[in-house]
Amino acid sequence: MNADILHAGFDGLKFTVQTYIPAQLREQLQSAKEWAFKNRAECQVSCGGIVLNVNGNGGRSFVAHTGDFGAVWLFQDPENKFVNNPGITVDFRAFGLATGGLKGAERHFRDVMEALGIPYVETQLRVTRADFAIDILAPWFEPDRQCLVVPPGTTVTEYTGIVETSTMARGSRVTGIRAGHISNRQISIYDKRAEILQQKKMGWLEIWNHTLKEAGKPPLNIMDRDTSQVWRFEMRLGTKQLRNRFEMRSWLDVNDMIGDVFTDATQRIRYCQPTTDSNRSRWPEHKLWKLTTETLSYELAHMRSGVCPNTVKHVNRDAHLHMLDMQILGLLVSRAASADTQAENFSAFVMSHVTRLCSVSDTHTFPIAERLAKARGRYSFD
Repeated sequence: MNADILHAGFDGLKFTVQTYIPAQLREQLQSAKEWAFKNRAECQVSCGGIVLNVNGNGGRSFVAHTGDFGAVWLFQDPENKFVNNPGITVDFRAFGLATGGLKGAERHFRDVMEALGIPYVETQLRVTRADFAIDILAPWFEPDRQCLVVPPGTTVTEYTGIVETSTMARGSRVTGIRAGHISNRQISIYDKRAEILQQKKMGWLEIWNHTLKEAGKPPLNIMDRDTSQVWRFEMRLGTKQLRNRFEMRSWLDVNDMIGDVFTDATQRIRYCQPTTDSNRSRWPEHKLWKLTTETLSYELAHMRSGVCPNTVKHVNRDAHLHMLDMQILGLLVSRAASADTQAENFSAFVMSHVTRLCSVSDTHTFPIAERLAKARGRYSFD
């Protein structure tokens, strides 16, 4: 198997921040937005050394970007806001992540927020999207939808072009497959060479050739598909994984736990080598998938805690429940002893006493709903 990894790193990262822009910045963005809409061109706004390229879109928001190596910034208008929407959304661009990594993205985020004078604290951040991509030079490879082993109910899409999303590929070479939903977890394997040729993203060719040069190999002739076919294996994670399951909130969480989330995802979605075994879960991993997961594990090894926060919460809750059960049992034993209950009659005593306690609860001064709510407030397993 001839395969060279030309690039491995984050390809997407999106944060939201529950805060709003100051009034002065709002006026600058409003003027820039009006000019951009009227002239159908971006308007540049300079704030504290940061240049924002503002366009005329956005409705109740202001849309700007800080260049190909920065991010796209969506600022909600504080004077015409949606109550339940975050005040700021930051979508980091692929080239910035490819060249500067997470540290560069965090540095850019903090520099922009400081320059614009936007107040925030770490607890106001939320991670909503993270993508990790691995580009592999493998001209002999072509993705096969049947090789994907995914959880039941997962949607698998096969497409024959960069923008097409057809499930049919008759009479045409398959250029990619995609499985899963972006709000949860999604794997995409696609022809990256075709994308950069169509969309003129030649910066990726520079990145690939730099890797080849470091390895003492000749640069790619991008026009010769037989020698320059590059496939991107990209794992994408959405809010159901990042926020709901792994409860990632801040930059610290990303740096400490993002490796856990991606490792978990690659164990649930796999690209395999089909065999005669009717049980697809026993199919061996394809060599390129094994190379992908090993590379991802190596690149994110320093960003793993090995524990899912929800798992810790369940363990803490179970331990607390066990403690309460032991206390209840101890009280029932004491109550039975006080009533001269014999050992052989203890089970019957417990059943009858529980019924009696239910009756007492029904006649309590405060309703059970109110008492349960008050009790819940005393316990937190976050």
